[in-house]
Amino acid sequence: MVAAEAIGSAVYDAIVLAATTLRPDALKAMRTAIERERSPRGRAILVQLLENATIAADDRVPLCQDTGSVWVLLEVGEHECVCGDVPAAVDRAVAAAYADALLRTSIARDALVDRSNTGDNTPAFIDVTFRPGSGVTVTVMLKGGGSDNASAVRMLAPGDGEAGVIRFVVETVARTGASACPPLLIGVGVGATFDKVGGLAKKALLRKIGSRHPDSGVAALERRLSAEIDALGIGPGGLGGTVTALAVHVLTAPCHIASLPVAVNVGCSAVRSASVEVV
Repeated sequence: MVAAEAIGSAVYDAIVLAATTLRPDALKAMRTAIERERSPRGRAILVQLLENATIAADDRVPLCQDTGSVWVLLEVGEHECVCGDVPAAVDRAVAAAYADALLRTSIARDALVDRSNTGDNTPAFIDVTFRPGSGVTVTVMLKGGGSDNASAVRMLAPGDGEAGVIRFVVETVARTGASACPPLLIGVGVGATFDKVGGLAKKALLRKIGSRHPDSGVAALERRLSAEIDALGIGPGGLGGTVTALAVHVLTAPCHIASLPVAVNVGCSAVRSASVEVV
């Protein structure tokens, strides 16, 4: 049995870690990007981003001034029992973490009728899925407004096919990528329904940079998208260069025979996510 408060404690720890520490795979990808970046200005920006990450980790200060909205993914073991008010426990943890770690609060009470700041960065946005085994895997992603604003969803026709997916993804990055703090980690969701495809794209950002998709066809699509996005020349900091994307990760799902949903969730150079196991 896992108590809601234990999940809240894991959320607290993950927020503080994610806000101040660049993911190890992102650090490695940034170092690799320096080696393949041909622009002197682009290399200088990448070096500065790595220096910023070192300072943030050493001094336990935020990687970025926009400390984001809090997305919590709970992967619950199929044999597990979760007890208590989980959303309330998560929100208490978010409020405490943002106060204790001196993180900027950025959540409006309502998108339309009351855009005043809630003052504690709640509510969090929670998704729950199930996996084999027991326990709960708590993953937190802190998503800045600039990178989420660069994201997009489109309902393509099945006849648009892979070429249509590529065109939409590349056009989205060409239109908005420079404002999303590149080099970017780009999540692409293909399939499901209008309301779920964005979640696929966001979950794709959690995959380890440098890992290969198990399906060879999807892996080839990721490589092609990476090459075409880098060919845009947006470069580090949006100031031109060889490296625009640290990686492109694609996550697919079944869908209706009449549909081809596609979503692009843009991740900025400050890749901020962390996972904690609760048993």
